[in-house]
Amino acid sequence: MNISRRKFCGTLAASLAVANASSFAEDSTTTPLRVIAYNIYGLTGWPKQRSLAKQAVAKGQMARRLAMELALHEPDIINFSESPAEELTQEVAKLLGMNHVRFASGGNWPGTLLSRYEISEFHNAPMATERPKDLFTRHWGSATIQLPGGEPLVVHSAHLYPTAEPTVRLKEIRVMLESMKPALDAGQSMLLIGDLNHGPDTEEYQLWIDAGWTDTFARVGKGDGPTIKADIPKWRIDYVMAAGPIADQIVESRPLFEGEFRLHIDDKKSFALSDHLPQLAVFDAAKR
Repeated sequence: MNISRRKFCGTLAASLAVANASSFAEDSTTTPLRVIAYNIYGLTGWPKQRSLAKQAVAKGQMARRLAMELALHEPDIINFSESPAEELTQEVAKLLGMNHVRFASGGNWPGTLLSRYEISEFHNAPMATERPKDLFTRHWGSATIQLPGGEPLVVHSAHLYPTAEPTVRLKEIRVMLESMKPALDAGQSMLLIGDLNHGPDTEEYQLWIDAGWTDTFARVGKGDGPTIKADIPKWRIDYVMAAGPIADQIVESRPLFEGEFRLHIDDKKSFALSDHLPQLAVFDAAKR
């Protein structure tokens, strides 16, 4: 029996959502927590000028393509930097059976946080004063996620200023650390995930470490772990950082240089989902 492309895609979306809802029914107290930080480049595909990337966007395929590739890694929490229109990230969330929070941008690069667990509260740019216009022109937001059988987990989603000159980025980090200090001092479990736009050999990175954050890749990763670009990765600027008890539960951290996240350079017609690679980190509460 022949079916239309529209009906096929609708059936595929429904099947994917049901499959994920079923797989996510397990108790998180017995399964590791899987976290992904991913700059998705506006969900245009990369390089976005390639004809197949343009076709995928025009046909409304990109949310499904992204959701299917992410589903292979069974994520519990996902951060998106450079989010597209909210209806697209909402579609990804629905396909994955996840809750959705959007963090408005000070410019044109909003953030998104997805969680298969309840998001009990969230705040955009959670500082004591009004956001200065020159800071967080990408995004920064925090959310409290209710993990079954455990304490609430605070997750900071961030995309920091991108230039090589670090002045603005350093200001952003110092503002964030001031906001985070009470929780850091109290030893609360927290995650910081996103495109931080600096390498591990910088003043910015050292500020995080000195404040008590643990770089999960530095703790358990292998090699240099570059996350950009998706054809020949050279720089590590995307992170999953942890603080508090959860930092001692890290068992895996690596960039996903594979599947549709990777641009296959021998195929001149191919495109990747983004110019970045996702950064995956896995935490096991049984590791104490």
